Amino acid sequence: MYPWIWRHLPGNAWVKSLIALVLVLAVVYALFQYVFPWAEPLLPFNDVTVDNNGMQAVTP
Repeated sequence: MYPWIWRHLPGNAWVKSLIALVLVLAVVYALFQYVFPWAEPLLPFNDVTVDNNGMQAVTP
């Protein structure tokens, strides 16, 4: 896939590198702005199963 993208980018190696960098930054921006906020409520990272009710306080 990456060689296909590289072959289809216009310009010499420097221009291709710059365009590839801009494309990567655009993908990262889209992920952080749209995909991750959409997916965050669907992920179980906030499901906490440990609470303080079962722990004993230790006094020195």
